[in-house]
Amino acid sequence: MTALLKLKGVKALAFASVIGLVGTVASAQDKSDWPDSFSVGTASQGGTYFVYGAGWANMVSEALGIPGGTEVTGGPVQNAALVQTGDLDMGMVTMGPAFDAINGNSALAPGLKHDQLRALFPMYKTGFHAMTLTSSGITSFADIPDGAVVGVGPAGGTPGTYWPRILTDMGKDVEFRNGGASDLAGQLQDGLIDVKTWAGGLPFPAFSQLDAQTDVTFFGFTEEEQAAVIASQPVADFTIPANTYPSQPEEQLSVSMWNFAVGHADLPESMVYEIVKTVMTNNAKMVEIHKAAVETLPENFDKNTFIPWHPGAVRWFEENGFDIPDELKG
Repeated sequence: MTALLKLKGVKALAFASVIGLVGTVASAQDKSDWPDSFSVGTASQGGTYFVYGAGWANMVSEALGIPGGTEVTGGPVQNAALVQTGDLDMGMVTMGPAFDAINGNSALAPGLKHDQLRALFPMYKTGFHAMTLTSSGITSFADIPDGAVVGVGPAGGTPGTYWPRILTDMGKDVEFRNGGASDLAGQLQDGLIDVKTWAGGLPFPAFSQLDAQTDVTFFGFTEEEQAAVIASQPVADFTIPANTYPSQPEEQLSVSMWNFAVGHADLPESMVYEIVKTVMTNNAKMVEIHKAAVETLPENFDKNTFIPWHPGAVRWFEENGFDIPDELKG
């Protein structure tokens, strides 16, 4: 437990201001067992989690009438660990790291089954993609030379966990560089790394910023590479649409992994019900926060096949016509 508490790293806990009127249903709830505030684990600055997480935390804070804040973390692996220990109330995870955590195979807490994680709502698919400076001459994974330095994201995050596995399986003899989204973007622009890979909701903020600032090249998998990755990693086929970024005029083959919001099992049922209701019934506002939220829809609840659902989430989904399997009712 002590080791896990040291994982919190750099904190950026900023409580959102409660503005506007609180919804009538939330106001009518008995809040006697609710916490005075809540925390949400996101990921590094410049990433989709950072933007998306701050947005829904603020929206929920306003709707529920209690302060809510986001914390910068290393991403899904660390979020799962900190929700498990109760250091965070809620967090965002991709399904690969969540599966490992629930089964006691977390890279940060090996042997500890994360049995306190509960699913709250579906978020969106994370697309795996890569970019480099056009001046590098790299236009495909085959072009990445031996000895190249590849930025793969924070240790404990989805890209930092899976890109090294993917590139190693490709036979790439490269140096992997961990770091946050904005940090690695700066390193690429300064020539300190050769390639920046990531996994995030589209469009990925740090990629968009780089595309606006310098000449970059985006590249995806060949059909053979995509098939090999799908066969070896817990991912699904995915295509990055053309013009996701201005410098990416053609669609690119990729892979993806679903993201879910999770919370600690001890969160009050009525509070979780209101959180889920707020996010699931305000998709237009969510899309304003980040375009990836176009997939933040209740019908995508079935993309979760192994995380137990929080009772408050079960109540909201079933009241609205979505049947949660009995074996997944937490």
